[in-house]
Amino acid sequence: MTPDMAFQCFLVSRDPAVLRTLDPILRDFSISTDVLPDPSTVVDILGQVSADLLVIDLDSESSAELVGRVYEPHIRHKPTILTVSAMDRAVSGVHVVLRKPVTRESGLKSLKAAYSRMLEDFRKYTRFALMTSVLATDETNRTLPLVVTNVGEGGVGLASKEKLTIGSILRFRIQLRGLKNEIYIQARVLWTREAGSAGCEFVRISHFDKLLLRTWLESRYRIKKPLIAV
Repeated sequence: MTPDMAFQCFLVSRDPAVLRTLDPILRDFSISTDVLPDPSTVVDILGQVSADLLVIDLDSESSAELVGRVYEPHIRHKPTILTVSAMDRAVSGVHVVLRKPVTRESGLKSLKAAYSRMLEDFRKYTRFALMTSVLATDETNRTLPLVVTNVGEGGVGLASKEKLTIGSILRFRIQLRGLKNEIYIQARVLWTREAGSAGCEFVRISHFDKLLLRTWLESRYRIKKPLIAV
């Protein structure tokens, strides 16, 4: 059985009170946490290791600058950002703000909001391998043999010997292992590679088929469950 995946958090703070309060709450959410006291090291680390959550104590100018640097192009996976501040300060790019002094009650409320966003991102971008052959039709009614290489809540990956055009709409049915019914999908090509691979987003899928897909995906997600209700 595949071990459950734990969300990864970098907690950037030197404040013992913040660390003392947030660390056990993060454990309650089954979030694996690394404490990084020095904000200047975080960008380099994020360029090499992905994090799902970044908690930043805005106790210095370098901490505030860190928020903007997270959006630099070389950091491909953008984490959910929660800032801890003694003041009401709006910082562009921050998803959740937690005011000092941090209590267990306020920490729980803020981390629930952050966790919901992390879960949404995880479901949106996680793909599962398929390698299923399909016959697709484009807007000109041309029939294309394709291989659906992966599927997620927002789209599919394809492999094709035919040249696919970015922006084109493809229509096809896929059979997911364990489901009796095929799922009918219309997808737009977002990108292509010379090797014949392509990425697509869903543009039309019926409510019933969407529920089938979501149920199938939910049965395959392996996220370490929080120890508390979220």
